[in-house]
Amino acid sequence: MGIIQKQSIQSSLIIFIGFAIGGFNMIVLAPKLLTPEQLGLTRIVTDAAATVASLATIGCLPVIYKFFPFYKSYLPKQKQDLAGLTFLICLIGFAIMATAAWFVQPLIVRKFSERSPLFVNFSYTVIPFAFFFLLFMWLEAFAWSNKRGVVSNSLKETVFRIFFTIIILLLGAQLIGFTSFMNLFALSWMLPALLLAVILIRHRELVFHFKISSLTRRLKGKMMAFGLFIFGASFLNLLARTADTFILSAKASGGLKDAAIFTIATYVVTLMDVPQRSMNSITIPVLAESWKNKDFNNIRHVYAKSVNNLQLIGMLMFALMLLNVGSLSDFLGNSYSEIQIITLYMGFGKLIDLSTGANAQIIGTSHYWKVDFFTNVVYTLIALPLNYILISNFGLMGAAYANLLAISLYNFMRFGFLWYKFGLQPYGVKNLLGLMLAAAAAFLSYLLPKFDSIYIDVLIRSALFLLLFLPTMYKLRLAPELNAIADKFLRRI
Repeated sequence: MGIIQKQSIQSSLIIFIGFAIGGFNMIVLAPKLLTPEQLGLTRIVTDAAATVASLATIGCLPVIYKFFPFYKSYLPKQKQDLAGLTFLICLIGFAIMATAAWFVQPLIVRKFSERSPLFVNFSYTVIPFAFFFLLFMWLEAFAWSNKRGVVSNSLKETVFRIFFTIIILLLGAQLIGFTSFMNLFALSWMLPALLLAVILIRHRELVFHFKISSLTRRLKGKMMAFGLFIFGASFLNLLARTADTFILSAKASGGLKDAAIFTIATYVVTLMDVPQRSMNSITIPVLAESWKNKDFNNIRHVYAKSVNNLQLIGMLMFALMLLNVGSLSDFLGNSYSEIQIITLYMGFGKLIDLSTGANAQIIGTSHYWKVDFFTNVVYTLIALPLNYILISNFGLMGAAYANLLAISLYNFMRFGFLWYKFGLQPYGVKNLLGLMLAAAAAFLSYLLPKFDSIYIDVLIRSALFLLLFLPTMYKLRLAPELNAIADKFLRRI
């Protein structure tokens, strides 16, 4: 677990820095320099591009994660054809998707022209955004497989957001117009992709060899079956998670304005996701290697530690978010007043997701990877109609309800499978103690009187919660790994 612990900490620090930059963009700059409709446009372009890029992979990314250890073990670098073949697959997939986008343009005009006409005008930006995002995802798969998750996370979390800071400041200074801003926004992933490509090529971790190897011939059946199943699962998962943006923009009375509120709420909740995102980049190659070596004890160990650590960190961040979301609403103004209740429901859903640990990574790298596909099918079949029905009836709140219900059922299915099939049940008394501790510390912090200055209120309320939660968590040893990190830090001091 040493490599996971070390690199997860490094990745978390980098991701937190990226989120700090993103928070400045999303909470300070964007609401002041963009109208709610323009901010909502950036969200729907991003979600549409992510959907296009995911489809364009045609399942080759999970193949890289799963089978890279075999290529590394059985073939010299100069004969490894995995990079060359998957790159061609991605190019073919993107060409298909770009062609399909041209044919669906009339549908976009028909569905969005009434409530979100701005998306109709700028829908062309989806394609260049999707291309560079696809390129980065493909490169990221090789970075993670070569245990360079820290490097890819650095580029992913910081460069993209710094670029957004620059172009929105150019817009605010009236050096560019909104059309130029959106054209530059469409190129957001170009620099991160190029930098990651240079790093991998310089370290000879990205070698293009297009002659099909004997290993590929031997594994092609398994690779195709695995790739298509996991591709279907991943795409369905993405579709279920991004459908709310499209439905809000097309069906909700606020259109892109509601999408803007949902964007900021999603960003705030995504802060809780930082430890999980950093851990995923490290645990996937470790779990893939463990399944290859039939090291079930290590898999059990990774699962238990991921649940324990992510649940505690998730509860800490969820409590801080709830204590301060009222101040955030005051800062943003009346246009974003609904963000408080939206954040509550979405944050609770994210806490449930974190509390189930690395369940998706364990299933996805195991011999039972088909379960990943079937659980995502069920998730999508639930999430899509839920979003459509609840958004149509409750507007923005409907999206929050659907998010909580769908993600809860999704994680319950995965937890149930791992418990039934492998006897993996990672919860104990310490998990309950952690939940009670977070609730008690948050309640006492909430009882503080509200200060006139939102900055002082956030500072004092957060400080009180941390002073109540962290020392008690340390004393009770609710997370031994986190205690070890704290001990090391204290010794250095």
